Amino acid sequence: MFNKEVYTSRRNSLKSKMNKGVALFLGNVDSPMNCTDNTFYFRQDSSFLYFFGLDFPGLAGVIDFDNGEDYIFGNDVDMDDIIWMGPQVSIQENAEKVGVVKTAPLAKLNDFISGAIKQGRKVHILPPYRAENKIWLEQLLGISSLRIGDYASVELIKAVVDLRSVKGPEELEEIKKACATGYEMHVTAMKMAQPGAWEQKIAGTIEGIAAAGGGIISFPVILSQNGETLHNHDHSQILREGGLMLVDAGAESLLHYASDFTRTIPVGGKFTQKQREIYEIVLAANNKTTELSRPGVTYKSVHMAAAEVIASGLKELGLMKGDVKEAVKNGAHALFFPHGIGHMMGLDVHDMEDLGQVYVGYDDEVRPSTQFGTSALRMGRRLQPGFVVTNEPGIYFIPALIDQWQRDKTNADFINFDKVNEYRDFGGIRLEDDIVITETGSEVIGKRVPIDPEEVAKVVAG
Repeated sequence: MFNKEVYTSRRNSLKSKMNKGVALFLGNVDSPMNCTDNTFYFRQDSSFLYFFGLDFPGLAGVIDFDNGEDYIFGNDVDMDDIIWMGPQVSIQENAEKVGVVKTAPLAKLNDFISGAIKQGRKVHILPPYRAENKIWLEQLLGISSLRIGDYASVELIKAVVDLRSVKGPEELEEIKKACATGYEMHVTAMKMAQPGAWEQKIAGTIEGIAAAGGGIISFPVILSQNGETLHNHDHSQILREGGLMLVDAGAESLLHYASDFTRTIPVGGKFTQKQREIYEIVLAANNKTTELSRPGVTYKSVHMAAAEVIASGLKELGLMKGDVKEAVKNGAHALFFPHGIGHMMGLDVHDMEDLGQVYVGYDDEVRPSTQFGTSALRMGRRLQPGFVVTNEPGIYFIPALIDQWQRDKTNADFINFDKVNEYRDFGGIRLEDDIVITETGSEVIGKRVPIDPEEVAKVVAG
């Protein structure tokens, strides 16, 4: 964990934004895989980690905005626990590591919350995403677990998003560690991208690299020759000569900060002319995104600029036609680029999305679009120094979507469907970097995973 001053400062910053009531942060608990003693890998709640730092199950934290006190509720271990887990540090000692003095057994949390409610004080909670915590909150607050999300505090959500959006230097160092592990994962995948290789072998190998780096994968590995399926977790195929293998994968650091890279690799190391042409367009959009990303610019405008790069490149190849700006304005590019340019990244790979995407990626000034494609943009608001975002343009040829648009004559003024149908079996290409917004612009975090087509080919062939 970080030093206790980091957590104390974060809690004090939250207190400066909230002036009444108490904030309740539930940590996560072990989740059984198939029996209570055989659990899935434990992952602490990210907001609990951010403010309280303790990375083990069975905890709750409270920040009291009325009296300025912080509390950690948790149980010390008994002899049965010690037999199986070894000697454990007390809750009090752990709390002191993160600057919290007041602790109590977990059973006392109900009394504390009930007391606050009886006093007419508001109990602020974040939207729960785990069933166990929904049930726990039902017991604490007397609100049906089916409706508990409706009682999440918008005031607390906005305050937490405001704090967690800007990464401190200690957080950036952790993200760099995650990116270094991600670099190794992707270079290994490139080296393994040979005809006859099993996708699952590659996926499993790079997942092991994430674990060996001290953390886990930051999300389930996406690795497939069918890159036109955006989140393709099927790894059942054998790599074939002339195919493209899309790998979207990242790691967590030991303190759970994430990385998230995507590369698209020619199996065996050689791009066909058609593949190289599409790849170069996506790479140009990726580089344009980094170039345009800077403080004060909305990421929505960066997304639209990247879409214009894609539309312009596809027009040169004869796949699109007409005025590029009008094509993008009408959403014609979304046939090929049906997702957003990127999202926030930090303690979660899609940072804070459990708090509500409309609060994380948007604000009162920049609102989500309802247009197909642009509506999938997770991050649209103005960039600030310290924001960490992904930069992930792509071009995909999705047969079912092509058929639907051609049948309905959707954006027929801007799309040459005869030419598009020549690419039906192409697949997809996505290229993703993680970038940090600086005082004057943006920069790729850590060593950039090989992305130049010649360099990629060299790594695969080597």
